[in-house]
Amino acid sequence: MGLFDAFKSSTPAMNSQHAYVSALIYMIAADGVIEDEEIVQLRGVLAQFPNAQDLLDWSIKYFKKNGPDQFLNQASPLLSDAQRMTILINLADSLTSDGDADPNEQALFQKFLSAWNISEERFRPFFEVIAMKNDRTVFLNQNDRRNDPSHRVSLSK
Repeated sequence: MGLFDAFKSSTPAMNSQHAYVSALIYMIAADGVIEDEEIVQLRGVLAQFPNAQDLLDWSIKYFKKNGPDQFLNQASPLLSDAQRMTILINLADSLTSDGDADPNEQALFQKFLSAWNISEERFRPFFEVIAMKNDRTVFLNQNDRRNDPSHRVSLSK
């Protein structure tokens, strides 16, 4: 037994739930500003889990000790394609929720896509829906071209 072993905390290994919450924390922190919309989204995600506070505590500790590259190296083998896409959809929602996709957020999102070998082409339809969900200008500007009676919304193919 080492001299300082008593001070080591036994942190559980990362699992898919930790990865989900941690990924959101990385995105929320990417631009250096934590917006109310981002906190609301994080709270919504956490509300789905009975161990919400433990997930948040673990994820914050992990975030403080590890950069996104180490996170992606550890999280990637734990996640199914469905889990990766769910995380990416939530990350895209987070980065567009305040109406401004900061360059640091965009770079981090690209890092996730690359690490998980998901092309922009594959993700584009999901992103279009999320961007539309978070864009309120069609309500704020009646002259927006998308409010023209002939305009139809559709997903790219």
